[in-house]
Amino acid sequence: MAKLPKNVRIGRNGRVGILKKVPRDLWEHPQYRDRSKVIERSTGAVNVTEGVKIACAMLQDLEQEFASARAELYAIEALHTHEEEALPDEHHEAEISPDGLSAAEGSKPPLPAPFNDSRPAPRRREAEATRRDILDAAMEEFAAKGLSGARVDAIAARTRTTKPMIYYHFGSKEKLYAAVMEEAYGGVRTKEQGLHLDALPTEEAMRRLVEVTFDHHAEHPEYVRLVTVENIEMGRHITGRKSLIERNAIAIETVQDLLRRGEAEGIFRTGINPWHLHFLISSFCFMRVSNRYSWRAVFDMDLWDEEDVPAQREMIVEAILRYVKP
Repeated sequence: MAKLPKNVRIGRNGRVGILKKVPRDLWEHPQYRDRSKVIERSTGAVNVTEGVKIACAMLQDLEQEFASARAELYAIEALHTHEEEALPDEHHEAEISPDGLSAAEGSKPPLPAPFNDSRPAPRRREAEATRRDILDAAMEEFAAKGLSGARVDAIAARTRTTKPMIYYHFGSKEKLYAAVMEEAYGGVRTKEQGLHLDALPTEEAMRRLVEVTFDHHAEHPEYVRLVTVENIEMGRHITGRKSLIERNAIAIETVQDLLRRGEAEGIFRTGINPWHLHFLISSFCFMRVSNRYSWRAVFDMDLWDEEDVPAQREMIVEAILRYVKP
């Protein structure tokens, strides 16, 4: 086998990857300060020729990453230097001008924008757009073929980026899948939070919550397929993800808040478990999407029949409202 290029290696799993030290002058950069000073990334490729090409591209991207980090460090150092030079001499009193400003205050130029300016740099905006593009494509691929059947090559083909950049942003297919799962759950939670239910009368708010849940499942069958796949995987890719747990806790809090309001107003009965109510709402909305084809095969009835959908939507709303009333 031909000698591998510098910083390219073959891992124990037979996949080609890169192994490169973080330059010493970047060790104090926030991105590398508390992390390993050796960067190890896999191309995902077993074929050496293909893997070397991907690895070389990854190394080029890494050099660009280092250059960007180095420029940011220079900006931080320049800011600190400027601030120190602007401090008045401790051994001399500052001259006060007629308008009340010291000579130092009146003459010094404005400070440069701080490092953590809220306006993203062009490269950062581009990286965010690339990540968004990858997530959208990956969601389609994983929803259609599951984790084991999906291929990173196919995901790359759906995007405006390359396979190396997918590994650069997410590290592995499994990590990309976990990010997609979090994105899928986040979609319905974001929609719920945008309803502003606290501004609606309680019963109307409950009705609206059920309607939006029904509509979201109907409009996003890929979400249902992804959740189904993850249950086949026994939830191992999302278990323990703190951000996912925290975000979905909002769903229970929303239901709990509506129940408390209804109880206080005397329009909902007491003692309803918010997890049970959330389960009741979600199960109906989920099953009519997940079981569409098996239902049609067994009962010769399409749950997505346009003429029947409005009746199904009203049925779950009515069922929930009757369940919560005294």
